[in-house]
Amino acid sequence: MEALSADLKRKVKALVSGGYYASDIEVIKDAVKRLFREDAELNINAAIELYRKEQVSLSKASEIAGMTTIEFKEILKKRGFIRKIEARPAAEMDKKLKKYL
Repeated sequence: MEALSADLKRKVKALVSGGYYASDIEVIKDAVKRLFREDAELNINAAIELYRKEQVSLSKASEIAGMTTIEFKEILKKRGFIRKIEARPAAEMDKKLKKYL
């Protein structure tokens, strides 16, 4: 609450004292949820940061961003993000391929 302006603090306190919310933190939680629900760009930015920090998979990041994996990959590409792709060593892949041929 310390980061809020005096006007916002007064409004939050009014909502709590009026019984609309149980506590200051409940007001702030609701405000943040509404912010993410209303601003798609924030969801995309959050998803990119979580993916960049390797805290979520590409699939989960796409879900957070509210789009398909293909759409999310395009966003990453447009923003100059280089994805890391792990691959097995060629010798291992050749061995498996020979097994099926």
